[in-house]
Amino acid sequence: MSDHTYDVVVIGAGPVGENVADRVVQGGLSVAIVERELVGGECSYWACMPTKALLRSTAALRAARQLSGSREAVTGDLDVTAVLSRRDSFASNWNDDGQVSWLDSVGITLHRGQGRISADRVVEVTHESGVTTTLTARHAVVVATGSAALLPDIPGLLEAKPWSSREAAAARTVPGRLAVIGGGVVASEMATAFAALGSSVTMLARDGVLPLAEPFVGERVTESLREAGVSVRLGAEAGAVKRDDDGTVHITLTSGEDVHADEVLVAIGRTPNTQDVGLDAVGLTPGAWLTVDDTLRVVGKDKAPLDGGWLYAAGDVNRRVLLTHQGKYQARAVGDVIVARAKGEAVDDSPWGRHASTADERAVPQVVFTEPEIASVGLTAAAAEDLGIRTRVVDYDLGAVAGSALQADGYKGHARMVVDEDRKVIVGFTLVGPDVADLLHAATIAVVGEVPIDRLWHAVPAFPTVSEVWLRLLEAYGR
Repeated sequence: MSDHTYDVVVIGAGPVGENVADRVVQGGLSVAIVERELVGGECSYWACMPTKALLRSTAALRAARQLSGSREAVTGDLDVTAVLSRRDSFASNWNDDGQVSWLDSVGITLHRGQGRISADRVVEVTHESGVTTTLTARHAVVVATGSAALLPDIPGLLEAKPWSSREAAAARTVPGRLAVIGGGVVASEMATAFAALGSSVTMLARDGVLPLAEPFVGERVTESLREAGVSVRLGAEAGAVKRDDDGTVHITLTSGEDVHADEVLVAIGRTPNTQDVGLDAVGLTPGAWLTVDDTLRVVGKDKAPLDGGWLYAAGDVNRRVLLTHQGKYQARAVGDVIVARAKGEAVDDSPWGRHASTADERAVPQVVFTEPEIASVGLTAAAAEDLGIRTRVVDYDLGAVAGSALQADGYKGHARMVVDEDRKVIVGFTLVGPDVADLLHAATIAVVGEVPIDRLWHAVPAFPTVSEVWLRLLEAYGR
């Protein structure tokens, strides 16, 4: 047993926990971070970085084939071994020495092991050796343990040893046949990636493809997946799963039809990593999502912060937005508000204040790296209507923009902006098309800044770029 005291203790050293700790150190407080796996978390090793590395080679090849001149220079298909090797490099070959070195360089103390809250402001860390270290926080404890893949209660599924997003991101070989249960972001991206790598992919999309996006998004991605050879089964639901001794996976649909595969990927949602962090010690439910207030302090059933307001939750565990960049945004706010409270400084938790995560509700940006890419921020037209906003929806053919024609021969895309007609500001923006990801931030600024439509007329897009779609949308709106 050993005891240590810090100003702040962070449980979870993924990108969210790292950013909380960094902001705390920059504010002049001491901090310890606890990690049971690899420093850098899910995003670095099993999600954002390795999966986008898998998809990037496919996108680059697609881009070359969409241009006359470069198309003729492409004489082969993807080098799967090289793609997987590049993926490995972006996952640092599942070695966290580099990120541990960064922690040391900025003054963040790392404790490896399972962290559990044992009392107010106290975290016990059980190391692999069985030795326990007790960490006491003077000011705050932050739970930033992220989430894990949700496995549905389908008969035989667990026994069949399915892939989750982790196994897909770190796959050493490409299965001949891959079945994907789900139709959301992970399901769509991994169907895209593995089809390009040579798998025969069957996608069981019970609720449709990308059902939370604008309707035209799912339609275009479904069309593209099918063109790539993916069997997209809309409305299909797995009723039972069995893996034979030879490794073949049999999926019986609720319709009675059978699907056969070499591997099955389950991508239907996430569950919080809070089963073993000691929530019961402070009257909370292990395994549950953590509810937070506007400054991300954990609240109890009475919606009030726990005694003293010392416990915070940032990132996936609070279920506000399950995206890495949004978790890091929360982390910056959490780190800063902890420092402010520790020093007795004013807290600004008003909308868009320094210590509030307002964008979680009004301006969440997201890119889906399918083919075509999807880039969106803010509200869909349906979501805005549900909130009672009087809207005008403006659509434009992205392929009709001069810059798009230069970008790729036969460029196909679509743009939509959702305007709050009472305030004359954009509340939602969606782009579908090749390489639209880097166009998104302009829309994010417009939504966050609540830039009036009349002022946007003076933001002149350079010619000939794809960004000229802004002018076309404004012209369509002004008619």
